[in-house]
Amino acid sequence: MICLVSAGPRCDIIITYMKANAVGKNYSEVELAYSAGFLDADGAIMACIEKHSEKKFGFRVRVFVKVSQKNRDVLDWFLETFGRGFIRKNRTTFDWEIKDQKDARGFLIEVAPYLKGKRKQADYAITIINTQVESKEDLIRIANLADALSRLNVRSLNRRKNFVSMIKE
Repeated sequence: MICLVSAGPRCDIIITYMKANAVGKNYSEVELAYSAGFLDADGAIMACIEKHSEKKFGFRVRVFVKVSQKNRDVLDWFLETFGRGFIRKNRTTFDWEIKDQKDARGFLIEVAPYLKGKRKQADYAITIINTQVESKEDLIRIANLADALSRLNVRSLNRRKNFVSMIKE
């Protein structure tokens, strides 16, 4: 949208309002950069390998994305804007969480170019989700990536599991 504002008898100022939305993308660059800033500052990208009796090698790999805030309004914006995940109330905060693997992958791919502090975690998480587990070696490779991702998460340092050793047991 372009607005012409008169600033005097001889000078007009043109102000351009536009949504920075490239063809074929669902979100503006501003929305993606804003979201990446929240994820960098108040979010987490985590991987978990759990025992699962229905899986070929007895384990499943899951990636989680979470943004926490004291005020729910921003998280409502995430839910409305991206149409993914859910909001959960904790004792003192609210969390917007994505647990569905397809949704987590899509969101991370969209915001990854704008991440500064968590870019490496996003890359690991995307690789984990994209990897098909066809062999025990694939599962161990994913477990190594999950361990590497966990080492990058500050809060995980003291309570982190060693997923590779868990699988090899």
